[in-house]
Amino acid sequence: MRVAVLGSGPVGQTAALLLARWGVPVVLVDEHEVRDPVGSKAICQQRDTLDVWASLGAGCLAEEGLTWTTARTFHRTAELFSLELPDGGSALPPFVNLSQARVEEVLDELIERQPLIDVRRGHRVTGLAQAGLVEIECETKNGPRRIEADYAIACAGARGDTVRRALGQHLDGISFRDLFLICDIRADLPGWAAERRFYFDPPWNPGRQVLIHPCPGSQFRIDWQVPEDYDLTAEESRGALDHRIRAIIGPVPYEVVWRSVYRFHTRLVDRMRVGRVLLAGDCAHLVAPFGARGLNSGVADAENAAWKLAAVLSGEAGEELLESYHIERHAAAVENAAVTTATMDFLVPQDDARRRRRLDVLTRAAHDPAACAQVDSGRLAEPFWYAESPLTTPDPDRPFAGRPPRGALPPPGPGVLLPDVTVASGRLRDLARRGFLVLTTPGVRAPGLRSADIPVGGALGARPGEAWLVRPDAYVAAVLRVGDERAHLVPGVRGVTRVVDDVGDRAHATE
Repeated sequence: MRVAVLGSGPVGQTAALLLARWGVPVVLVDEHEVRDPVGSKAICQQRDTLDVWASLGAGCLAEEGLTWTTARTFHRTAELFSLELPDGGSALPPFVNLSQARVEEVLDELIERQPLIDVRRGHRVTGLAQAGLVEIECETKNGPRRIEADYAIACAGARGDTVRRALGQHLDGISFRDLFLICDIRADLPGWAAERRFYFDPPWNPGRQVLIHPCPGSQFRIDWQVPEDYDLTAEESRGALDHRIRAIIGPVPYEVVWRSVYRFHTRLVDRMRVGRVLLAGDCAHLVAPFGARGLNSGVADAENAAWKLAAVLSGEAGEELLESYHIERHAAAVENAAVTTATMDFLVPQDDARRRRRLDVLTRAAHDPAACAQVDSGRLAEPFWYAESPLTTPDPDRPFAGRPPRGALPPPGPGVLLPDVTVASGRLRDLARRGFLVLTTPGVRAPGLRSADIPVGGALGARPGEAWLVRPDAYVAAVLRVGDERAHLVPGVRGVTRVVDDVGDRAHATE
């Protein structure tokens, strides 16, 4: 039995590597013969994405990436405020800036060493059908080819129209009228390497916005909001692109490494599971990049899909488990769309009333801290919380309070990702990724299960007499107590039944 992964961008690469780690053979299909070796593209990788990659052997991405610590926000020529970002106490940084090209290079190296992954480059998908299996028609330079798989994860990106049409899906939503010009430049800009700078209505881009991100190797990514009729070729030919860059960095020498023009969208498919095919990443949802929710949510899609497909293929779960992929990840996509749409409404107000409100907020923010909190230049990506998932057993003692304040995480509990803490045997999330995990406290034991001493009470807020059931993607599924009679804690997963039985005397984890 094998899974076809359609598309080998970072989401597809991650999905293939995760499936292989679960022992599932993968055929990884991509239409391109070779990769584009440059371009920042998806630039900001959030801590939980780095966590997934580190678990696959790509911990170097967190080490190579650059983490800025200060966020400066300007209106016209005045700085409104700056924020210092805490590190959160994890062994991993809260995020890094690193070009997508480098991420793909590192993940490709891991794929090359993985015998369970069969890479098929130069295969353009031309059709897809389901009849007991997933049948994928491809066009190659040597003629048509057919690939058969038990299941497929479609990571074909925003341009995966062929796959979406075959599944009866469309990316419904809106596209923003203005374009965004993106340039990666290499320059020596002392003091800028630890800062993200956001400019509202600067004199060198009047009426629009500019965002500057530092990257490794003295590179900086500059994003300009530009009119919908903007012509990059024409601007370059008359030397205006140089003037645009120098208005920001001054007379210092620089080199343009890569540049492109994008239109931002907010679009979602109706279904992220259609039969034996799961849609992931930009193939399923498009959001504006402010807050870096595109790639990061795609990697979360990949991990969610991989453990569930592995459970189904191994016989540990019925196929109905796959429906929870749609339920959980579509809800996450809706959340991301709501957050990024609110940001884009502030950045690009669509009517006079919203333009007046934005000007009022920006004007007051120069002297009113309360107004600063209303300035929306993007809320950084964060995990989605599966509090309402059918795989989550609510705990009345730990009700989920909804989206926490910006920069904060909800307290541990059902539906929430385990905190990223290190214990004696390694990182706690790595223990979870070996399969379903039961963390028990003094007064509880789970007979017949392998155990190890792990002091998790403080990190989780666990209480004596409790056991915490953790999913293979490190989300808490349930908090149970001695004598709990709930028979099926994770619907559709065989063997995950009553786990809290008798009284013990040690804090330990059971697997």
